[in-house]
Amino acid sequence: LRISVTDRCNLRCIYCMPSDGVRLLPHQAILTYEEIDTIVKAAAELGINKVRITGGEPLLRSGLPKLIQMLAQIDGIDDISLTTNGTLLGHYAAELKSAGLRRVNVSLDTLKRDKFEFITRCSNNLDNVLEGIELAKSVGLTPVKLNMVVMSGVNDDELLDFATKTINEGWHVRFIEFMSLTSQGTITSQFLSVSDMRKRLEQLGKLEPCLPRV
Repeated sequence: LRISVTDRCNLRCIYCMPSDGVRLLPHQAILTYEEIDTIVKAAAELGINKVRITGGEPLLRSGLPKLIQMLAQIDGIDDISLTTNGTLLGHYAAELKSAGLRRVNVSLDTLKRDKFEFITRCSNNLDNVLEGIELAKSVGLTPVKLNMVVMSGVNDDELLDFATKTINEGWHVRFIEFMSLTSQGTITSQFLSVSDMRKRLEQLGKLEPCLPRV
């Protein structure tokens, strides 16, 4: 069960957020923590045992560890995870772990500061993200999984850099095809297919499936 706790975000990624922003929902239109707790309890009774907290950027929602703690106490819920851009993860990693969070997915599209600023339209946040990843690992929010949106001519030259991190540092990286959600639509020239990504990644060696075929 995926639950978005906010539509607010502190980044403005070029494939996600229009340059002039979006109209935000009023606070009274957002589910309260008590309402979320009720929904998850109902889902648990139907056999759902995993919950993922998303946004926007969920760590912008005040008191999020309280929600995690509430959900962790629900019978039948045994896996609570969080998708985040990582900018605030370092501040909350230990508290989230103590509250009952199991693992995190971090959206990270580049390891280079200039590209990070270009993609997110924000500056001085890459170090915070990388620090947050390490702190999450250190407190046991593992495995830390990274989502990289691959854009031709923007960050596709870092495919092997991210893949090497999986070998040397145990990162779990998911390479995602570019699909713009802005009003401008998908920029075809920036699209790189999964098959093309695989061909490049095979420079590091033979790829093997990490999950059984179904």
